[in-house]
This record gives sequence, structure tokens and C-alpha cells, in this order.
Amino acid sequence: MGTPIVYILAARRNGTLYVGLSTSINRRIRQHREGVADSFTFRHGVTRLVYFERHPNLVEARHRERRLKRWRRQWKIELIENVNPGWHDLSGQLLTG
Repeated sequence: MGTPIVYILAARRNGTLYVGLSTSINRRIRQHREGVADSFTFRHGVTRLVYFERHPNLVEARHRERRLKRWRRQWKIELIENVNPGWHDLSGQLLTG
């Protein structure tokens, strides 16, 4: 099992957002992009990785994911823009091979 990563995908700047968690982020991002993992993300074109954070264990990661899912949309946007003001796709920082 890999490092637990909580992530936010977006369709575009200020577009539809999706909060998720994975211990196999490379595979999970590919699944989102191919429409295998979640029909919502594929249907809405939510494939751009705009935010992620690594966690030391799955318990902490699950807690953080649940908390982020309950956040107001504006709070999520502010979180993204604090670390990624251009809403660039950050998958290159994670995806290898």
C-alpha cells in the first residue's frame, strides 16, 4: 500500500470539484481520466489534479477527506488557490511511469 493522498480534482478553474482519497494515486488518476473509477468525474470532465496532500496513515487521510467533503465550495477554492493559484494540473508531480 502506498502513501495515503487526499486530492481535489477540477474540471477547470472554479469549475466542478471532486474530493477523493487514494493510496495508489497514479492508478486512481488514470481511472478518473478514463472514466473507470467514477462516472461523475468522467461525465463532468473533472480530471485536473489541482490539490493534493500526503498523510502519514489512512486514518488521518480518511478524516481529512471527510472534513474536506463537508467544506463549503469557497473554502475548497481558497485552499486550492493558496498552493496552486493558476489551477495547474499537478499530476506531473505525482505520476511516474
